Amino acid sequence: MASIFDILGPVMVGPSSSHTAGAARIGMIARQLFGRQPEKAAVYLHGSFAATGKGHGTDKALIAGLLGMRPDDMRIPDSFQIAQEEGMEFTISPKDIREAHPNTAQIIMEAEGVNTMTIQAYSIGGGRIRVCKVDGIDVDFSGESNTLIIRNVDEPGRITDVTGALSKARINIATMQVFREKRGGSAIMVVETDQVVPKETMDELQSKEGIIRVKFLHAN
Repeated sequence: MASIFDILGPVMVGPSSSHTAGAARIGMIARQLFGRQPEKAAVYLHGSFAATGKGHGTDKALIAGLLGMRPDDMRIPDSFQIAQEEGMEFTISPKDIREAHPNTAQIIMEAEGVNTMTIQAYSIGGGRIRVCKVDGIDVDFSGESNTLIIRNVDEPGRITDVTGALSKARINIATMQVFREKRGGSAIMVVETDQVVPKETMDELQSKEGIIRVKFLHAN
């Protein structure tokens, strides 16, 4: 059954829910996963994003999201100037990404003291998105729910570490997916939770052997 959101669309700065609101969400989720505003960002647009994105403000919306702006932020049209004022360097280029959804953006983020991160995501309309790659590893999540994203070494015991820490904090797991680049290599756990994961639980997870990076997306 369609919701009122599906019928009316998101509260946003237009003109397009897929090319503008969705793009802003992609940038915003990328920033949250990176953990801070990047100092440098290379943004690549694929398919329809590349072909019609400039007219729909896709480029400005993506940069706005990296600056922490939500899809309804009236400053989105001025995001390039704001990025310059805040010292965030960026480039935007078209790119043919193999087998990617037409509304796809790939963002490479850099900042001093932080590991470079690459996010690939696509807009599915109505302001909704799917994140499909993190640092080259295939994933699949929307960021609409409380979501814990853990980068870890693919070895026995890591899933038990995570579920044990969440159980200790009385956090209920709604869904859990595990992705890996290859056996014994890097893996990513995507855990949607009913509650917000507290900082002390995240710190506990980050301190465990084999856990590389812990990030939490608040439902939005």
